[in-house]
Amino acid sequence: MAYGNETVVYFSEQVVVLCSCALSFLGSSLIILTYIIWADLRTTPRRLLVFLSVSDWLSAVSYAYGVWRVFRTDSLDCIAQGAVSTFANTSSFFWTVAIAVYLYVFIVRSNQRAADSLVWCFHIVSWGVPLAITVAAVCLYKIGYDASEVSVGWCWVRIHAPDRILWMLLTGKIWEFLAYLTLPVLYILIKRHIHIAHAALSEYRPILATRPPSQSFSSMADMKLTLIPIIFIVLRIWSTVRFILLLVDSPARQHPVLVTLHGIGNTSQGAANCIMFVLLTRPLRTRLCAALFCCSKCRADSQDAAQRLLPGQDASTPREEDRSNRVGTDR
Repeated sequence: MAYGNETVVYFSEQVVVLCSCALSFLGSSLIILTYIIWADLRTTPRRLLVFLSVSDWLSAVSYAYGVWRVFRTDSLDCIAQGAVSTFANTSSFFWTVAIAVYLYVFIVRSNQRAADSLVWCFHIVSWGVPLAITVAAVCLYKIGYDASEVSVGWCWVRIHAPDRILWMLLTGKIWEFLAYLTLPVLYILIKRHIHIAHAALSEYRPILATRPPSQSFSSMADMKLTLIPIIFIVLRIWSTVRFILLLVDSPARQHPVLVTLHGIGNTSQGAANCIMFVLLTRPLRTRLCAALFCCSKCRADSQDAAQRLLPGQDASTPREEDRSNRVGTDR
């Protein structure tokens, strides 16, 4: 299973985690593409989801490279991969909390202007802080080969760094712990407010039910953003467990099942968000199905047209025959 301080990453674990990376890559890409294609879905909460998806996209790509390579030394590509994944992973923490803060101000405080004004602060914090931490870690030679102690083949904090626990906290774990404390509180407050508001407006539900369906669906999609903290905690807990086991020097952190769950959890947020906010959102699902149906119909029509042509007959022949028929008719 492991020799020395190194955790062996088995081929089966590589395959599973690479599949998870691929799904997260596709899911994050689909979230970004749907936001770009359909302008009426460009609400502020969904724009924040897109920024989160950019971080998840970078995480999926960098983690996939690390899992595929399974680094053994502090090579240049190991350091580059570790820097990208550190930045993207930390940024994902910040954007997840930013979404919860936005929803709290928008829904509980009922102040859309204040919520919208926070977006620039979110950008500065969610991109700036991870970038500053990553640059500092790289410049101080803290990023490199970590023997998969708290990773699954990819590079993170150097295993030989004397203060590596401190840098593990700075480059991810401390923000992860803060997210564990902040997100449930904000999530509970949001859900409590929604429950109270629904109860107070119950007598107006027949009137609200007559709103255009698109408004109801958009509101439903935005409300689903409150589930992001739950997805975050469920997926990230395995990484936290391995870190705690590292602190107590327990060999259980090298168990293949725990390593696999860690790999899946760290690389699956993009896929989970796509399932929740694209595939399970009716307006988006309907549009995607319509787009796929149109593409398949166009391909079928082109194939039928090609099959109708006689052997040795090209597409210009019908047009020539039709032109000669029109000339005969004129005569």
